[in-house]
Amino acid sequence: MNPTRAKVAADAAPAAWLLTGQVMHERLRPKHHRFTYPVFYVRCDLDRVASLNGGWFGIDRWRPLSLYRRDHGPRDGSDLATWMRGQLAGAGIDEADGKIWLQAFPRVFGYAFNPISFWFCHDRSGALRALLAEVRNTFGERHSYLLSAGNNAPITADTPLACRKVLHVSPFCRVEGGYTFRVKEGVDRASVSIDYHDADGLLIRTALSGHLTPLTRASAFAALIRQPLLSVGVVARIHWQAVRLAFRKAPFYGKHPAPGRNADASTDPAAAAPSSAAAQPVSSD
Repeated sequence: MNPTRAKVAADAAPAAWLLTGQVMHERLRPKHHRFTYPVFYVRCDLDRVASLNGGWFGIDRWRPLSLYRRDHGPRDGSDLATWMRGQLAGAGIDEADGKIWLQAFPRVFGYAFNPISFWFCHDRSGALRALLAEVRNTFGERHSYLLSAGNNAPITADTPLACRKVLHVSPFCRVEGGYTFRVKEGVDRASVSIDYHDADGLLIRTALSGHLTPLTRASAFAALIRQPLLSVGVVARIHWQAVRLAFRKAPFYGKHPAPGRNADASTDPAAAAPSSAAAQPVSSD
């Protein structure tokens, strides 16, 4: 999307979107393993969250669908836009001076588990300038990767955002290598793809994509009717796929894997990538 169209779209955007789509996960070795499943996310303008309370969706209050500030960022219930702007300033990403959108699984009837949440940080013209990927594992740990393009240039669909893996996510992977993120934003569709490379090369492809519609009473109700067990299903599917991998004899490294192997630039794009905002610290971790 060009800057002018992005600015018009940003100015006309509602305070929250519902992204309805799917997650695709594909492991390439030692045996091919692929699955997709339907999901929905909410994507909220963090400067306008106070306007989102209603009968079906609420901020910091119980509703069929809700978003709690304490689940994200500093996890203390404070203002998320203020916190995120502090992270951007600390990382020297001054170009991201516009809207900040948080995309996450909502709490459904009070419960949610977010394997990954995204913070989309734009400039005043509507161009994407930074991405914060907030990753959680099922062991209660989390880490945030703050990513931007070289020289904090606008991020387009062709911009690879690389970082080294820090958090232990799966007992079937070591903590080694790195991720490459790509973001594609359209008028009514959005996607984020994540390629994970270990010391032997590309191991896992993940893609989260869907259709964007304004979050309204009707769209929230429809999403809930389609997937009333979204939150429970996310956790159940994680464990079910782990069982399938175990039966297929995928290498198992456990909850506390040994230190990862070193990767060189020929197998690990994150090793070859220039050090950028991907390496910036995030104060909550």
